[in-house]
Amino acid sequence: MGNSRLMIVLAIVLGVALLFVAGIYFAEPARSLPAFFPGHSATATTHHIKHGIASIAVALALFVFAWFASGPRTAAAAR
Repeated sequence: MGNSRLMIVLAIVLGVALLFVAGIYFAEPARSLPAFFPGHSATATTHHIKHGIASIAVALALFVFAWFASGPRTAAAAR
């Protein structure tokens, strides 16, 4: 597997993982988040909507990167 193909697969896998993380941020209050998640607080009852939006934004950026990196390698035909 070439280096560029590995980067594309890695970007897609990380994008899907970040979409999953965003879902957790939207669904769970701060006290129910895993301890390694930013924003975890044992006493807070709020949801971290901004963390979820940021996760979605980074996931979309990774998907766009994978899309453009998987495009054709040749230059456009000269006119």
